[in-house]
Amino acid sequence: MPSVERFAHAGATMIVERTGDGGPVYVLVHGIGMGRSVFRELVRQLHDGEVVTVDLPGYGEAPEPVRVLTVERTADLVAAFLRERVGRPAVLVGHSMGAQVALEVAVRHPSTVDRFVLVGPTVDPSARTAPRQLWRLLRDIAVESPRVIGRGAREYVRAGPRLRAKFRAMLVHRPERVLRRAHAAALVIRGEDDLVAPHAWCRRVADELPDGRLVEIAGHGHETMIRDAAPAARLIRAFAHDGR
Repeated sequence: MPSVERFAHAGATMIVERTGDGGPVYVLVHGIGMGRSVFRELVRQLHDGEVVTVDLPGYGEAPEPVRVLTVERTADLVAAFLRERVGRPAVLVGHSMGAQVALEVAVRHPSTVDRFVLVGPTVDPSARTAPRQLWRLLRDIAVESPRVIGRGAREYVRAGPRLRAKFRAMLVHRPERVLRRAHAAALVIRGEDDLVAPHAWCRRVADELPDGRLVEIAGHGHETMIRDAAPAARLIRAFAHDGR
């Protein structure tokens, strides 16, 4: 049975859900406006180890912090949890904005990360404005299934009235400045039809990571880990066991 706990560090609180045991420890970090509930299908597919999902501060069931956290501070919070409650290097999986958090954990706290996966990483520097990001996201969501749209809409409502400030915190982060400092093995996953994370940007991310590679999933868009999570899960499981 899953267990749910609160984890507080430096004035911010996450809600953490854990299921399974043995094998790799997968830690799943959600994107802007989302929460841990969007990973239910992926959790079922990652059946070869322990799976940890989080509600970042101000998302899902986690309380709003006094101030909206930067991507870097969010990474520090996730890393503190890994040190105190996991105790061994994890396979960190970040989706969309969560990919920015995962990257910063790998850069700032390398001892907590065995390897990491960036799925649909943001923010493409060629579209680093709120209107462009929102337009890409809306176009991508328009072709998604009603289940994905409904779940996403519910989570955006739960993200609350400070969503604009959270969006701004995502946009001011510059992942391209730190890619070369992330030395753990990295896998970049992109849905072939992803309008939020274009091929050229994901290719750049994989190429600039010291040990990165890119894989694209046919017939999927930005929400590739939420709708039909099986293809992404197969890639993540294979990557987690690569070289073990």
